[in-house]
Amino acid sequence: MHKRNEPITMLTAHDFPSAHVADQAGMDMVLVGDSLAMVALGMEDTSEVLMEEMILHCRSVARGARAAFIVGDLPMGSYEVSAEQALQSAIRLVKEGRVHAIKLEGGVEMAGAIHKITTAGIPVLAHIGLTPQRQNALGGFRVQGKSTASALKVLADAIAVQEAGAFAVVLEAVPAEVATLVTKKLRIPTIGIGAGNGCSGQVLVQVDMSGNFPPRRFLPKFVKKFGDVWGEARRAIEAYKTEVKERSYPAPEHTYPMAKEEFVEFEKVVEAQMGAR
Repeated sequence: MHKRNEPITMLTAHDFPSAHVADQAGMDMVLVGDSLAMVALGMEDTSEVLMEEMILHCRSVARGARAAFIVGDLPMGSYEVSAEQALQSAIRLVKEGRVHAIKLEGGVEMAGAIHKITTAGIPVLAHIGLTPQRQNALGGFRVQGKSTASALKVLADAIAVQEAGAFAVVLEAVPAEVATLVTKKLRIPTIGIGAGNGCSGQVLVQVDMSGNFPPRRFLPKFVKKFGDVWGEARRAIEAYKTEVKERSYPAPEHTYPMAKEEFVEFEKVVEAQMGAR
């Protein structure tokens, strides 16, 4: 697709249903992102999620996505200590999580880990620009590459992960002009999230783009709400509650029939047995 200049579609999934629908909708790639910490587990940020939790969710996604290329996030603390630790974690995510590739955050400083993992035969999707696991070091969720020096760092990181063996790189929260130029300077595809349409592909968090969240929740500027899953789910649940309260559900068409003569016989037996007590 990259060689054909065909945009690559990527979407997150965190369980069997979300993977199944992404796969059925034709996503090229499915990412089991550590964003599941917030959208599936109710955590404050991505740094809380554990390796065992990522493996569990990766296995669930792998059962639902049969055609898409599946990438699993290495969680914070599972790859930063050494290249050997990164490889061990990557092997676990592939063997136990059943993903096809792994993603890790970081540029130049992670080149050694990327090289170690890719030379062991595991594809790596790099992630630079705004790296959520390092938000505290970045001063929060801030756009990266807005100054010449910062933009040059994004380019240096992109080249470093490319040379280390990454098959593609996520560019997050980077000015569109910078992301477009970086994309042109690389041999590998870029996957943008908040980085404009000059990238080789795009990725979004499924819960965000499908509108599966309550009203007035904060959304990053780059998210487009393509649906209203929350609104439809709430409408359906409220309708269910109303019909149960009214006893209009279940209706006759939702029940299993019994021959009238059989019920009469059943009733007689019950009355005889219960009346004898």
